[in-house]
Amino acid sequence: MHDERDAALPKPLRDWLEQTRAAKAVAYAKGYRRTVINARETFDALIRTFVTERPELGLVRDDVIPAPDYPVPVRIYHPAPEEARPVALFLHGGGHVAGSVYVYDSLVRRLALATGWIIVAVEYRLAPECPYPAALKDSLACAKRVFRCLTGQGLPHEPRLGLIGDSGGGALCATVSHLAQHDPGLDIEAQVLIYPSLDYTLSQPSVVANGEGYLLERERILWLFDCYLQGEENRRSVSPLFMDITEQLPRTLVITAELDPLRDEGAAYVERLKAAGLTAEYRLMPGMVHAYLNLADLVPDACSQTYALLDRFLNDGA
Repeated sequence: MHDERDAALPKPLRDWLEQTRAAKAVAYAKGYRRTVINARETFDALIRTFVTERPELGLVRDDVIPAPDYPVPVRIYHPAPEEARPVALFLHGGGHVAGSVYVYDSLVRRLALATGWIIVAVEYRLAPECPYPAALKDSLACAKRVFRCLTGQGLPHEPRLGLIGDSGGGALCATVSHLAQHDPGLDIEAQVLIYPSLDYTLSQPSVVANGEGYLLERERILWLFDCYLQGEENRRSVSPLFMDITEQLPRTLVITAELDPLRDEGAAYVERLKAAGLTAEYRLMPGMVHAYLNLADLVPDACSQTYALLDRFLNDGA
């Protein structure tokens, strides 16, 4: 059932996906049941296995950003600690259930080196223990207080703020940007959404077309959303794809993967922004699957291209 689309995959990725599909079939035959434990364990193991390059950086330092509900741990990555650089919050992926600053450490180091920006990675609260809107509150609080944090650390920085997030982190970035449209105290210059989750209704065609066999699968997405949205939330109204748009929305780069079930919602989001006259750019990575930056050793060329895209967008477009 995957033969035609598999041909587009780089061979190392194709071989690994075939092994993953076979292992999944064996696990389910033996009574595998998805839980928070194995969801987090599998996600962490994936990144630690395939993101093995850990570049050195000028400064890496931990801190806590006070917030009304929760003191949010953050990790600061400063590529040139003697220089003032722009600042970007990084909100990691993991479907609001998995992932951490620690697990994403190598990826964020590379992101800071590639862009030259100060990256502040946020250890937001995870579902199901802390469902919606806990992670959103943590992300918004950090966006409002990150400059104060850097000043308290005595770290030079420019008062320019961007947001970068992958997958579920992309959903948080987009939602913070939409809320900031109506908050004169929060000015976001740019947002970069990497294979973002923008439609909690899962109404786009690629959810079905790519919904099985390409790492992130439709039934897993539904499980993650149920962990995150435990209340009476209207899933359409909390989806960034359907939120209101004003001229205050920051310039936006969306990067999606050809064989990702979330592909079409990223494209649709950019079309909405362009239709409203906003600055938005869309890039589709051919032959890639969801979370390919977490598979860096399998797809190094695609990852290098992606970091170069971020560098150009954040710096040349400034």
